[in-house]
Amino acid sequence: MTAPGKKRLGLLQIHLAVFLFGFSGLFGKIISLDPVAITFGRTFFAGIFLFAVLSLTGKIRSVRSSSELPSLLFSGTVLAVHWLSFFQSIQVSSVAIGLLTFSTFPVFITFLEPVLFGERLVWFDVITALLVFAGLFCVIPAYDFSNQVTQGALWGVLSGFTFAVLSLCNRMHAKRLPPLLVSFYQLSVAALITLPFVVVSGAHPSKTDIFFTMILGIVFTAIAQTLFIGSLKHIRAHLAGVTVALEPLYGIILAVIILHEIPAWKTVVGGLVILGAVTGASIGPFRPQKQPSKAKKGA
Repeated sequence: MTAPGKKRLGLLQIHLAVFLFGFSGLFGKIISLDPVAITFGRTFFAGIFLFAVLSLTGKIRSVRSSSELPSLLFSGTVLAVHWLSFFQSIQVSSVAIGLLTFSTFPVFITFLEPVLFGERLVWFDVITALLVFAGLFCVIPAYDFSNQVTQGALWGVLSGFTFAVLSLCNRMHAKRLPPLLVSFYQLSVAALITLPFVVVSGAHPSKTDIFFTMILGIVFTAIAQTLFIGSLKHIRAHLAGVTVALEPLYGIILAVIILHEIPAWKTVVGGLVILGAVTGASIGPFRPQKQPSKAKKGA
């Protein structure tokens, strides 16, 4: 395949992946289960699918290094908390609030990366963070914890924070393990962690709930993740970052069409500010290149 053909394939893969990711929030409303049960079902079915893919391609393997196991256990736990808080955000508020507040995760990455990887914090990232927080002020209607939208926004911010931590964990995993293998182990850990809570809660999912949870896990998680990782072979990382910023937009439009959830005007304004800032932060050629701090040079 020619270089332009590979780029077109990569663009098709990532746009389809992000479009599928955009559906995820809708399942928090469609499935009549609590966030723990949804998270378990999602991770369980996605894990089974990735196990099949890795087995068929001969890429499945056990963890060989003693240093890999603790980090995979930690990141799998973070993944569970991420999806729990994400679905909780959507269930107590709306798809728009959940997606927009989740999309604040680049802000947390901005301030965590210098600490974990010894990279300089640059002014462009600080301005981006301030813009995102300005957008959050618009999204949150009242600073009253009894307000469901406020609760949803806080859960969404927690979802964004845990996703940022997960992303940085994956950056470290990428040096040693294939991305799909990392995803499989993280999904397995998340499923095992949430399983006891589902059993204790005595959840009784209907056939419809099981069907939608299976679709969420296989199509909108595992297949979407496979497409996303596959696209990175053909397109640059900064282009992938910009495209991922479209996930909340896709999700909100789908929620309007399918669930008839019309976001308030303040949510729209705040969302535009957040998405604009996040998109700007993701455009690599227009942002300063981070340099290692002096303390970490040569390490």
